[in-house]
Amino acid sequence: MTVLSVNLNKVALVRNSRDTTSPSPIEFAALAVSAGAGGITVHPRPDQRHIRVSDCLDLAQSVNVEFNIEGNPFAEPMASEQAGVADYPGFMALVDATRPAQATLVPDGNAQLTSDHGFDLRKDGDRLAPIIAQLQDWGCRVSLFMDPEPKDMALAAAIGADRVELYTESYAVAFATGNYSQVLDRFSESAVAAYEAGLGVNAGHDLNLFNLPQFNIPHLLEVSIGHALTVDALRFGFTESVKRYVDALESRAVG
Repeated sequence: MTVLSVNLNKVALVRNSRDTTSPSPIEFAALAVSAGAGGITVHPRPDQRHIRVSDCLDLAQSVNVEFNIEGNPFAEPMASEQAGVADYPGFMALVDATRPAQATLVPDGNAQLTSDHGFDLRKDGDRLAPIIAQLQDWGCRVSLFMDPEPKDMALAAAIGADRVELYTESYAVAFATGNYSQVLDRFSESAVAAYEAGLGVNAGHDLNLFNLPQFNIPHLLEVSIGHALTVDALRFGFTESVKRYVDALESRAVG
């Protein structure tokens, strides 16, 4: 069964738009789990524009399902410009302080609005390998954010990764046009290549209630969904939206 990991970034973004403590990511993590989510994901960025360092520390203590922290492992410390908000200590220091079940490494820059590409392991593999080893020494499973390129899956395994997270924007874009079978085949081929290389397979980015049931790739262990789920929560309520995403995952017909 594929696990739904609910990304709480947009919940925190709503809170940060006002000088308030509500909505609380801790509260909404508990709601997600009670509705059937098997994981909680956060993607703290150095500017702390949504999930903050304090949120990560609190969630690490309160979440009773898989806790997944995403981010650029090369992100360095950054002083906070907001009163009452702790400085960002750097990605690796934050993971060390929280020891999540999973660390998902993403090659995003500080100026990016959202993640928009996977790692190029021919360029970054050598410097990622010791980071992966350190994270595993801390007890974290390590997943690498990757484009759906079947030939690159073995490269992720060679530097010690445990999983890959396939970047699914290209699938979402193709699905919206109604012509997505070839793109989906590419994801299936990548999932098979990852599995054969000994890697687990996660996926995420722009998956939603419409395209998720058709995302029927093999060996899929986990999807991380935040933006679309938060939008649907405005329509249906947060708890109901999580339940609908769990149902959508269970409706996938994997050949």
